[in-house]
Amino acid sequence: MTTAKLIDGNALAKNIRAEVAQRTAALKQKGITPGLAVILVGEDPASQVYVKHKVNDSREAGLNSVLERYPATFDEGQLLARIRALNADPSIHGILVQLPLPKHMDANKVIETISPAKDVDGFHVASAGALLIGQPGFWPCTPYGCMKMLESIDYELRGKNAVVIGRSNIVGKPMALMLLQKNATVTICHSATRDLKAHTLQADLVVAAVGKRNVLTADMVKPGAVVIDVGMNRNDQGKLCGDVDFAGVSEVAGWITPVPGGVGPMTRAMLLVNTLQAAERTAR
Repeated sequence: MTTAKLIDGNALAKNIRAEVAQRTAALKQKGITPGLAVILVGEDPASQVYVKHKVNDSREAGLNSVLERYPATFDEGQLLARIRALNADPSIHGILVQLPLPKHMDANKVIETISPAKDVDGFHVASAGALLIGQPGFWPCTPYGCMKMLESIDYELRGKNAVVIGRSNIVGKPMALMLLQKNATVTICHSATRDLKAHTLQADLVVAAVGKRNVLTADMVKPGAVVIDVGMNRNDQGKLCGDVDFAGVSEVAGWITPVPGGVGPMTRAMLLVNTLQAAERTAR
């Protein structure tokens, strides 16, 4: 059996962070320090871990990272006022509100309050619209990271059959649009798809992004296909795992991303790239 080659997200993210650090140093010589404001509301343990990594990454790359923590009982109106203040702050180039938010808050309203010029998560409706029509804007960090992983293995997307499993606004839909921009033929599958296996067996590339263990198994993968695993789940032993049956699929696929150490670090790296680009736009 052939074993799939690994696309190492940790190594690739390290290179991207080094490049960001160089470009940040160049900006600082012009008197601009890229600033990222990270807002965390509530005590969600996973969110606390993600936020810590994001802040550490940005500080290591030389960015000014400001972490604002608020209790779960924080008033939505106060949060919106805080975002508007950050919109007006010239030292802050990117604003990130960590999701999920407490239930009494409207996540859409919160995201739409962020200035599109500072929407480094790429979740604002203006960013989504820019991606849809191929205009410059901020790409959501996770699918953007997936595209960089494909680029790193010199994968030519033109004419390839790509299947995206999942249709979220954060990963599935933007992923499909990015692949479409590169001239892939894209199929989006989801919970109402009748025969998932029939679609994935035709695919040269599968992106699994549903948050469900073993949604893609070895018998569903075309030999030599590229498999990108966006999922973050826990197995029966409590260890991190993705949406893909890694052991089985590795024996069929040509390339595969691991979990952990695949898409996760790339998501954080692309956040730095987006923040840096936001700062560079103000420097022009």
